[in-house]
Amino acid sequence: MYHNRKRRNMVQNVIGGSEQVVHDLEAQMQGRVTGRGDEGYESARKVWNGAVDHYPIAIAFCKSAEDVQVAVRTARAHNMPVSVRGRGHDGAGRSVRSDALVIDLSLMDHVHIDDQIATVAGGATAAKVIAAATARNLMAVTGWNGVPGMTGLTTAGGYGPLIASHGLALDSLCGAELVLADGQRLTVDQNKNPDLLWALKGGGGNFGVVTSMKVRLHPARPVLGGMILFPWGEAETVLGRFAKAIGSASNNLSVVIGIISLPDGSPALFLAPAWTGELSDGEIAMEVLKRCGKPMHVQIASMSYQELIQSFDARVANDKHYALETRWMPALNPEAISALIEGGASRTSPFSTIILQHFRGLPTQFAPDSTAFGLRREHVLVEIIAGWDPTAGDNGSVHKRWARDLCQTLAPMSLPGGYPNLLGPHAQDQIAHAYGNNITRLQAVKRWFDPNGLFSATPLSL
Repeated sequence: MYHNRKRRNMVQNVIGGSEQVVHDLEAQMQGRVTGRGDEGYESARKVWNGAVDHYPIAIAFCKSAEDVQVAVRTARAHNMPVSVRGRGHDGAGRSVRSDALVIDLSLMDHVHIDDQIATVAGGATAAKVIAAATARNLMAVTGWNGVPGMTGLTTAGGYGPLIASHGLALDSLCGAELVLADGQRLTVDQNKNPDLLWALKGGGGNFGVVTSMKVRLHPARPVLGGMILFPWGEAETVLGRFAKAIGSASNNLSVVIGIISLPDGSPALFLAPAWTGELSDGEIAMEVLKRCGKPMHVQIASMSYQELIQSFDARVANDKHYALETRWMPALNPEAISALIEGGASRTSPFSTIILQHFRGLPTQFAPDSTAFGLRREHVLVEIIAGWDPTAGDNGSVHKRWARDLCQTLAPMSLPGGYPNLLGPHAQDQIAHAYGNNITRLQAVKRWFDPNGLFSATPLSL
C-alpha cells in the first residue's frame, strides 16, 4: 500500500513538474513546447528507430539560438536533465531522454552559403545542405544518405561517399556556435576556443547545444555510381577479390558494401561505388568491381552527388524497429570475411543488414591527434543492424541476440573501440577505447565547458 501511494505521488510530481516547465518555456520561447498529456506528445517523442520508447518530461521545439538559451536555463532552474535532438537519427535514442527536457532543433534548419563556407543550423538535414551546395555547384561531405541531421553526423565523424578523397564530414568542419550549460552562447573557430573546435571534430555534441556550424564545401564533380548486386553464393569470393582490388584503388573511389535481403527474403551482397574522378578512369574502376564476381544486377550511371544520395534515401525505412552493434576491423582478411558471411547467413530477419564502410585515403593522412576522432589508420567500419517488424508481435529479442553474437564473434579480429555514433550504452568495453589516445584531452575539454555533465550526445565519460 505504501509503495503504491509513493508511486502515485512520484507520477503526480512528474506531471506537475512537466506543467510548470511547459509554462515557463512557453512564456519565453518563440517556438512551441509539448509536455506529457498534450496533444501531439506521442508523435513528438518518436525518433527514427521505432524501438526507442522514451518519455521525456517536455519537448521544446526551438526556433532560434535564443530559444535554446531559454531551454537550457529553464532546465537548470528546474534541476532537470536535457537531451538534444537534431533529426532523431541516433539508433540508441539518446536524443530523446526519458524524464528530461528535449531541446529539439528541427525548426532550425536553414543553410546559408558564402563563398565555399556553409553556415548550417543545428537542425538541418544532410539532404538540405547537399541541396544548397548543389545550387552553388558545390559538394558537401556527408554520409551515404541525406536523412540524418548534419550536426550529429559531422561532430561524431561522418563516413560517406567522399571519404577517401575528402575525408570524414568532420574534416570539413571549420567553426560552430554553441549554447553552453550555463546558457551562454559561444563562437568556436581556429582562433576562438580552438580546443573546443578540436573536440567537436569527433567528440560529438557533448559540450553544448550546437546551434550552427560552419562547414567547408568543395567544387562539385559528377559522380559515377550506383549498385552492383551479387548472388549470395559468390559473397565470399566477391569480398576477397574486393579486398585485394581496393588496396590499390584511387582515392576517387569509395564503396559501401551491404549484406541485404532480396524480395523473397534470401540474402545477397551489394557493392555501391561512388567515383569522383575522370569518367574514363571511373569506368575502368567499375569494371574491376564487377569482375569481383558474376553480378545478378548492375545499375551504374553518371549522376550528381545529390542524385547519388537521394538513391540511398529511397532505401531508408522509418517504420521498423532496430538494434545496432558496430566494430572497427583492420582489414577484410579471410577470417573476417568468413565471420561476416556466417553472420549474414544466420540473420534472423529479412530487415537485418550488415554494412561495411572502408576508411582509407585522405583521412588516414591526418595526424591521430589532429582531431578528437579516435582512429586515423585504415580500417573497415562494420555496422550490424538488426531490424524487425513489431506489428507481427515480435519483441526483437532474437534479432538483438543475433547482432550481439556477431559483434562478439568479430571482437577478437577487431581493433579496440568503435564509432561513437553507433555505440549503445551496453558497449562499455568499446566506449572506453572509442577516442583512442585523444580521450584525456577530450575529457579535459568536457570538464572545462560542461563540468556537471549536462550534455551526453554520444558516449563520453568525465
